[in-house]
Amino acid sequence: MVNNVATLGRNGVHDFILIRASAIILALYSLFMLGYFIISDDVTYESWTALFACLPMKIFTILAVLAVLFHAWIGIWQVLTDYVKSTALRGFLQFIFTITLFVYVAAVFLTVWGV
Repeated sequence: MVNNVATLGRNGVHDFILIRASAIILALYSLFMLGYFIISDDVTYESWTALFACLPMKIFTILAVLAVLFHAWIGIWQVLTDYVKSTALRGFLQFIFTITLFVYVAAVFLTVWGV
């Protein structure tokens, strides 16, 4: 049996499920935020801080950011695999995108838990 080393043990079904699950989480988070802006009369710094101070909102935000991470990681991998034929360039670009995504996630963790 031939294994694809670039997938890190994933397969198409696993990627499909991760993409769909992350899309659902992102849709729910977007709808929640839209509802918050529609329902709130005036969004001030105090109301915004109070929203993100509660633990369920912190967890929901972290979950949404992790969903973005998985969604982007799989999407970038698929695009680079399809369009970048040079293995060295593809590996370098995947490395850069992966580091960038993890820096974004770390920044969100620090921001959310700093409130």
